[in-house]
Amino acid sequence: MKTVGLIVEYNPFHNGHQLHLERSLQTSGAEASIAVMSGAFMQRGEPALLSKRARAEMALAAGVDLVIELPITYAVQSAQWFAFGAVSLLDATGVVNSVCFGSESGEVEPLQKLASRMQGEPSPAMQEALSHALAEGMSFPAAYAKAASQQSGGKQSAALLSNPNDTLGLHYVRALHALASDIAPLAVRREQAGYHDAGLPAGGQIASATAIRAALARESGGIEDAAPYLPAASLRVLRREASAGRLLASGWEALAQPLFAALMTRAPQDLALVPEVSEGLEHRIAAALPRLDNWNVESLLAAIKTKRYTRTRLQRLLVHALLNHRGALFEQSTLAQGPQYLRVLGFSPKGRQLLKTMKKTAKLPIVMRAADFDHPQLQLDIQASAVHASAFAKPHIQEIYADYYQPPIIWNPS
Repeated sequence: MKTVGLIVEYNPFHNGHQLHLERSLQTSGAEASIAVMSGAFMQRGEPALLSKRARAEMALAAGVDLVIELPITYAVQSAQWFAFGAVSLLDATGVVNSVCFGSESGEVEPLQKLASRMQGEPSPAMQEALSHALAEGMSFPAAYAKAASQQSGGKQSAALLSNPNDTLGLHYVRALHALASDIAPLAVRREQAGYHDAGLPAGGQIASATAIRAALARESGGIEDAAPYLPAASLRVLRREASAGRLLASGWEALAQPLFAALMTRAPQDLALVPEVSEGLEHRIAAALPRLDNWNVESLLAAIKTKRYTRTRLQRLLVHALLNHRGALFEQSTLAQGPQYLRVLGFSPKGRQLLKTMKKTAKLPIVMRAADFDHPQLQLDIQASAVHASAFAKPHIQEIYADYYQPPIIWNPS
């Protein structure tokens, strides 16, 4: 069965995602799809709006056939390691023929050429160019784009890397090269809503996830304002989860109390061990805490943000601090080994067929129940989901430890 791979967050699954799924199947000629999806926290360092189970349900209802969780050791990382972890999982299934991603350009050939030129990077020259750009006060994404363009193709590369989805696409292609994978990269053009668009377009059906989350966070309107931009099944799940108190519409503020407790109980030398903390940032955080005018995460981010440290990087740092991440699992030498299991969140009838085939083709253990597999990466996933669920309005122990209580979703289209 020809299968296309998707790398997603679905936070939440909206009409743009539905369009991407349909065009991915059309472009690849695939009969089935596998989505590698982030769990409780996003690549940009934000808590998920909904549980991973609810978001997997949205994906299956929309037509995805198999949903696999991206371990948090890769889900909350820079683009390079996020992409490497996700592509590694698709490759490890042994059944994926292509990976299709949305991009601003809609072209994969320029990304392939650039990835070939950058193979083996970071070279000393690339590292030096990156250091110079950062020293000029540029944000990391801008500095990376400048350094890569200087080393690998000039203005055309710089223009390409100024687009967030094209940049992710480049890292997907580079991961495929690093793994010597037979999976073919494909791109479909992202339409209407831009990645960072914060407003709901008037009269349109496609809005960015950023705009949808912003609408859900408003005191008035909320779900009804977001409704036109969501498939019917996603809207149904969203309403159910909101009614049950399992919607984290306020984002980081829902986890402010445990976050501040985690930061206040760590000395600067302990904060220095947290991933993403470097160059004295631990002292900046420790000094900012007692001086905040408002005891919320937005105030903290504003107090510690600089040109050098983007909001995204700081949010990832906060995730790591909240979850007490540190040590070998987050070192580059460990990340380079890739994820160590295929954690199934849900599947359709076609997905069941894929899983049957994967029993013969998969390069990693297939995990259906968390209790049946013991690995440090999986323990971090369970902990992340538990902390996330603890922020629900009235969390139940079976929601906090859903990884143990709830089996994968078996989706049967009616």
